[in-house]
Amino acid sequence: MLFSKANKTIELIDSFFNCVDQTLLLFKEGVKNFLYKNTENFNNNLQALASLELESDLIRRNIENTMYTQSLMPQLRSDILRLLEELDKLIDHSKKNLFQFDVESPFVPEELIQDFIKLTQVSVAAAESVIPAAKSYFNEPATVSEKIHRVFFYEKEADVLADVVRRKIFREMNTLKLSEKFHLRYFTLHIENISDTAEKIADLLTVMAIKRIV
Repeated sequence: MLFSKANKTIELIDSFFNCVDQTLLLFKEGVKNFLYKNTENFNNNLQALASLELESDLIRRNIENTMYTQSLMPQLRSDILRLLEELDKLIDHSKKNLFQFDVESPFVPEELIQDFIKLTQVSVAAAESVIPAAKSYFNEPATVSEKIHRVFFYEKEADVLADVVRRKIFREMNTLKLSEKFHLRYFTLHIENISDTAEKIADLLTVMAIKRIV
């Protein structure tokens, strides 16, 4: 009976992972739609992100309540709940960052559009790589380390790309005002923050997997 209840909880956790994954896709599409001025699609992305955040919050609270009230997986509970908390930050950052595009509406010169799209794709790729590694923790913890290296790879790539974009903004974009340059720098940091958060989750998963194996 307990095993059955634990399986139900793992199904909820899997649903939460799917929310994270879909959030990342919406963020990536949302940035692209903003840059290409696809206003209707961008607004749809914002609405979908807000709905997903509500859904993920409900699922997470359900998981927490079930694990505590039914005393499921007590040895792993604190690690699992911390993992969910950190993954929730990906949802939070994605939603807040995309809404910042809507609120502040930064001016992005046409020659920077592809740079911002590429930076977004790589930063999101780091976060997307966390999902299969997190799922492996529950099924095959020994394989977590094999999957987690992609997170670190994309995170480093995002760092490099962000530096390239910022150098281009400040050294080559002479027609931009200094205030516009600072504004664009601010948004590169927003995008880069997604991969930085993914790296922290990868570090946590590495430790969690080792604790399960030994």
